[in-house]
Amino acid sequence: MNNYRIAIVDDDPYIRELVETYLRQENLETIGLGTAEEAWELWEQNPPDMWVLDIMLPGMDGYELCRRIRGSAEVPIIMISARDDEVDKILGIELGSDDYLVKPFSPRELVARVKRQLKRMQKLQGIEEESTAIHTYIQLGQLRLMLNNRCTIWRDVEIDLTSKEFDLLKLLVVNPNRAFAREELLQLVWGEDYYGSDRAVDHLVKRLRKKAEHIPIEAVWGHGYRLNGGDC
Repeated sequence: MNNYRIAIVDDDPYIRELVETYLRQENLETIGLGTAEEAWELWEQNPPDMWVLDIMLPGMDGYELCRRIRGSAEVPIIMISARDDEVDKILGIELGSDDYLVKPFSPRELVARVKRQLKRMQKLQGIEEESTAIHTYIQLGQLRLMLNNRCTIWRDVEIDLTSKEFDLLKLLVVNPNRAFAREELLQLVWGEDYYGSDRAVDHLVKRLRKKAEHIPIEAVWGHGYRLNGGDC
């Protein structure tokens, strides 16, 4: 695996050191931080390739840090917390996190999830580079997805989307009028080993509809969603 640098943000030094030890055994470079403020300073000066964020931090919490990072880049983010609550999981996903772990967790499980996110990032980068070599965008009616910079244009207006929002929309654009089940969308966008609620799909579609007003993503009753290609 390439020489990726992972930032671990947790106010518990024992957890930071434990996670760093296991990640370094996989030849991954790490940096440990105790506050979100320190992490944000790192992001502005020398951003890492991936983040592992605790939710409950002194001062700025992990949710706010996740929102700020996701507002400027699509770097992978795994959130960790002692609160095993579905609302927390949904909120973390809405803010743009890619995965969620509940304390206490197995360090080996965290390492496995980190490696999965890095492989996913490598795969997406490879797909985008290959697609860009052939063409730089996908268009369906008034909807255009720019593949080189993951920019979305809807009715001549640029729409700011998170990584998950873009991936979901791209899947629907490439397959217009096809109805996808919620479970299928979870596997294709979040990954096969995502175990969260399928409510995450509903929340993501809701955000897409809000950002791209009148975009024809239709609910298929009792099943999932489809993009009406004729109305784009």
